[in-house]
Order: sequence, then C-alpha cells, then structure tokens
Amino acid sequence: MIRWSLTKSTPVAETPRSWIFRVEQNGRNVAALKILKPAAFEDERRGGALLAWYGGEGAATVFDSHGDTVFMEWLDGVPLGDAARNGRDDEATIAIATVVSQLHKPRPDAPEDLTPLRERFRSLFETDVRAWPHTARDLYARSTGIAIRLFDKPSAQIPLHGDLHHDNIISSGRGWLAIDPKGLIGDPAYEVANTFLNPLGADKLAAEPRRIAALADAFSSRLGFNRKRVLGWAAAHAALSACWDIEDGNPIFGQLAVLPQLLAAYDQA
Repeated sequence: MIRWSLTKSTPVAETPRSWIFRVEQNGRNVAALKILKPAAFEDERRGGALLAWYGGEGAATVFDSHGDTVFMEWLDGVPLGDAARNGRDDEATIAIATVVSQLHKPRPDAPEDLTPLRERFRSLFETDVRAWPHTARDLYARSTGIAIRLFDKPSAQIPLHGDLHHDNIISSGRGWLAIDPKGLIGDPAYEVANTFLNPLGADKLAAEPRRIAALADAFSSRLGFNRKRVLGWAAAHAALSACWDIEDGNPIFGQLAVLPQLLAAYDQA
C-alpha cells in the first residue's frame, strides 16, 4: 500500500489462487491488487508476466508488480458471458475475435518461461481411458488422436493467454479486455478452443451444431486461422477439460454434450 500510495483497500474476491482487493491510488484512481497464494505462485506469476507483456492491448493493464503482488487496472464492467447468455452470442463471438487479434499482435521481448502447450495437455495424454464412462471412451480416443496430429504438424509458436473464454473477458471504458492468462506458448489457433465450451451455464447453446459452425467460421475469417485446425483444438480441449474434471471428481456432462458435435464438425471441415 505504501509502495504504490494506495488507500481504501477493500477485499472483493478470493479464489484458490489469489486474493483480490479494490484500492484507490492517491485518493482518486481506482485500481486492483492481486495477491498470489503460495501454492499457485509460479503459475500465477507466469500469467502475470504475460498480462504485463500485453501492455494493455486487449487485456487489463498491469501497472507494476512486486513479489507476490500485482498492481493492475480495475475492471468494473460485466463479463462477456452475460452477452452470450442473454441472446447476443454473435456479438460475443466478434468481441472474442477482436480481443484475440489484439493479444496476438507481434511484440518484442516475450516472457521466456511460458508453459509449452503440449505440457498443458499432459492430463489428456496420461489419463487412463477406463476413467471415462464406457460409452464415451471412443470420444476420448478420437480426441487424443486429433491432439497428437495437431502437435505433430508444425505451426507458429506464439505466447498464448491459454484460458480465454467469455467470462475471462470483461467490459471496460476501453472496450472488452481479457484477464487471468495462464501464460502458454503454442499454436495460435488453440487460443479460441475454450470458447466452444463456454459461456458457463450455457451447455445447450455450446452443443448446437450451428453455433459451433458459426464460431469456427468467425475465427477463420476474422483471425485467419485454419478452420479444421480450430475445430481440432476445440475437440482436443473439450476432452482435456473432461480429463481435468475426472481427476477432480466432477461430472463431465457439459463436455460430453459438446464433444460429439465438435468431432462431427471436425470430420466435415
């Protein structure tokens, strides 16, 4: 608080990885303090370094950091997921594409210790197929095969947000801005994979074949991504997400609703 001349510290959120405080600087400007928890320090530090590297383009601005604390822009808007959940999914898709185009702008001096995308997929490759429901094991096998082919085919390797979805994009006076990057490096087309499972609470929307096609078309036309590759990463990520939930003992109904539709779209692409 003394380092950055902050006052009126108000706790606003606690996650498994951090504490968030709303603060004022010099009694005027509202900002946020994010204090990292020890167990998640390395992962969060990596994401914080990437957020700072974005320089406020398409993402919340990091003003400074020290030790386990990040001093950053306060976003008091609503998540983009609200638009999708309230019948404005097409607008949300355009916003996501715009954010990605800003995040992926070439910049010098990228952080050096970003997590390779293949490492992010470790759970998919190491999961025992028998952990999946018997009727869904073919989905796991097909998705894993697609992931292997994607990794084996050379692609550009750029810094990735790594967890970009509707509710990690917040409105602000500067437009829609991303928060909470994971700090990965890999195929640019992976960046939009998580959007196919989202927004949270909209499983029926996510499983609609027409919506899947519309997302793939938008990301292909607006970002120049290969459409089949986008759908391949979407299917691979849905299976990865299911593996994470299986590890945590959570149900995978949402992933199982979307994955067959993603695989069918991939086959047709």
